[in-house]
Amino acid sequence: MTTPEKITALREKMKTQGIDAFIIFSADPHMSEYLPSHWQERSWLSGFTGSAGFVIVTTNKAGLWTDSRYFVQAPKELADSGIELYKQGVDGFPDEIEFLKNEVPQGGKVGVNSLTTSHANWEKIKNQLSSKNIVLVDAPLLDEIWTNRPQGNSDPVFVHPLEYAGKSIGDKLSAIRSEMQKSEATTHIITALDDVAWTLNLRGNDVAFNPVFLGYILLNKQETKLFIDKEKITPEVESHLKEANVSVENYSDFFKALKNLKDEKILLSEQSNQAIFEAIQPNNECIIKPTPGNLLKAIKNEKELEGFRKVMVRDGVALVKFFYWLKNSASEENLTEYSLGKKLREFRATGKNFKGESFGSIIGYRGNGAIVHYSAKKEESATIKAESSILVDSGGQYTEGTTDITRTFALGEVSQAFKDDYTLVLKGMIQLSLAQFPKGTRGTHLDTLARLPLWQQGKDYGHGTGHGVGSFMNVHEGPQNIRKDLNDVALQPGMVLSNEPGLYIEDRYGIRIENLIAVKEKETTSFGTFYAFETLTLFPIFLEHQANLELLNDTEKQWLNNYHQQVQEALAPHLDGEEKEWLLHITQPI
Repeated sequence: MTTPEKITALREKMKTQGIDAFIIFSADPHMSEYLPSHWQERSWLSGFTGSAGFVIVTTNKAGLWTDSRYFVQAPKELADSGIELYKQGVDGFPDEIEFLKNEVPQGGKVGVNSLTTSHANWEKIKNQLSSKNIVLVDAPLLDEIWTNRPQGNSDPVFVHPLEYAGKSIGDKLSAIRSEMQKSEATTHIITALDDVAWTLNLRGNDVAFNPVFLGYILLNKQETKLFIDKEKITPEVESHLKEANVSVENYSDFFKALKNLKDEKILLSEQSNQAIFEAIQPNNECIIKPTPGNLLKAIKNEKELEGFRKVMVRDGVALVKFFYWLKNSASEENLTEYSLGKKLREFRATGKNFKGESFGSIIGYRGNGAIVHYSAKKEESATIKAESSILVDSGGQYTEGTTDITRTFALGEVSQAFKDDYTLVLKGMIQLSLAQFPKGTRGTHLDTLARLPLWQQGKDYGHGTGHGVGSFMNVHEGPQNIRKDLNDVALQPGMVLSNEPGLYIEDRYGIRIENLIAVKEKETTSFGTFYAFETLTLFPIFLEHQANLELLNDTEKQWLNNYHQQVQEALAPHLDGEEKEWLLHITQPI
């Protein structure tokens, strides 16, 4: 079916149930960012493939709400769909609540699938629509329309060894139960896929790029139960779980188990799906708090940090080989953004313990670089030439850790405006790298450091400056971040984040420079404990023919020289010939 045909079919279902508006979120029952193919409902209905956004369909209108990362991509993918783009955070565009209040009559009905709606979102929508007596109902309407929906795979899960995990299942469960006790909880439900995998030192292949599997954990003071497709449990995994006193139940029996809970004080996140709350609320008390394991996971132990440092060398070597190849191949015919992504993966795949990409590579040539989360399609991919610039944002999954790096590379002559903008972005990245800050600092306090050079020129970027990164886990990981939005999670030693300011000039160029950084303790003075960042990523920052070095101050130049010396020492021993010579050339002091 075409998108208009799908919307027509959905409206027919809405009519039979008296539903005036239906919301399709980009989510699965675990509120994942990257979704198993079975749960890609919004993409299936609308054709929009971005990682963030939702669709609302009424009896005569349809709209997609998404953020600034997709303001260029979305109109292209929504063409001829009958779905209008509503730009989040932009004046003149109503948010979803305003839209629903305007379009749904007094006493009307709004439908959602409670499995793909978080409790927090459900409560927000329900409460804000109550002023018009509009009710929110659970109605999984797409189940009847999407008849050829992909089914999940049965790839086995596998053990993430203690030598890389750094902490045993027993240690993690003890820490979680300690937090449960503080909240006086008798039962805890873990729903996020990365939290489930981290807790049990397991990994899987159910979601592209993220080494996770579909599962829930239900635990109390004595028992731990994993709900999973039992076909995915190998003898090794069975032994691994049995040793930690973890029992295995069928994934399909999870809600049955919830309905059997009585008189429990259940700790669960407000990001758990609404169907879970519906199942437990009649007979139990809910303690709504952040999942304890989520913060525990974010604070990497020394084994995990050492794993990051090891894979950064491997990743850096692969990238030197890739960019050297690109520098000498850019003038070849039939080289496209899409083919570059495949070539980059080939270079990474030669590295030890490479398990795949950590996300779909974002490779944007010329104006496509201004599409923040651009995904080059094979048929529509731009042809590369030895001119202008290209933005390459990519990452790898290795057994020891996860990488995420962006570099913007001049393939030929670039304008003075590009050089100045590039250097402003670089200044912001360096200033955040140099930050020293007191214990208790939140990411939002530091976000200004990366933006200030741009702000001083009346420029800015719409995305966050930094996200958490998992250890052989999701490349986007909470609860910490560095962005304008308020987030009350303090940065703590061991947390790994990205540092990625950018600037995007539509139809001309995109610039982003990204390293991964780890919070570390720096010093304790009479004013308290202070933290700083360790830069983990090991790869040159391109300067030749594309930066205006006159805009850099002495401190910034010294940081660059020190960083490039570190990159040389780490990567040069693993390279030879022209590739090594090129590395030494582009990392020479300025």
